[in-house]
Amino acid sequence: MTFSHPYNLDEAGRIGAAIGAALAPGDVVLLSGDLGAGKTTLARAMLKARGLAGEAPSPTFAIVQPYAPPEVDLPIAHVDLYRIEEEGELIELGLDDYLYDGALLIEWPERLGAQGWPEALVLTISGSGDARVLTAGVPAAWEARWPLR
Repeated sequence: MTFSHPYNLDEAGRIGAAIGAALAPGDVVLLSGDLGAGKTTLARAMLKARGLAGEAPSPTFAIVQPYAPPEVDLPIAHVDLYRIEEEGELIELGLDDYLYDGALLIEWPERLGAQGWPEALVLTISGSGDARVLTAGVPAAWEARWPLR
């Protein structure tokens, strides 16, 4: 199922919170869009929905920013692959390990190359300024719990 939703920046928190509340162990959310599109804003709203107090730092330099209880109610790794140059570097990150009992939020999933998760929720943000469009590729595992209709 593909879903497209126009929104403005004021709605980004609500949208991210709705998706974050629906996260379950084993979920992978891929966040695509140009620089400044709002990927981190959506990811932060998802983390806040899971109980994170304060603002999550961007994982641009750390690459992987893990969150675990009691900080959040579901272990989540916020990943930014912008600085990944070769597919081989991904193995060192051990991303699959987070899926045993938690979820992954991955910015710049284009850097995954041939690796990836076919059942991932794919969120693409387009537009600029206050006029954005969220296009979601909603896999079967998400159809019953997809919060935006």
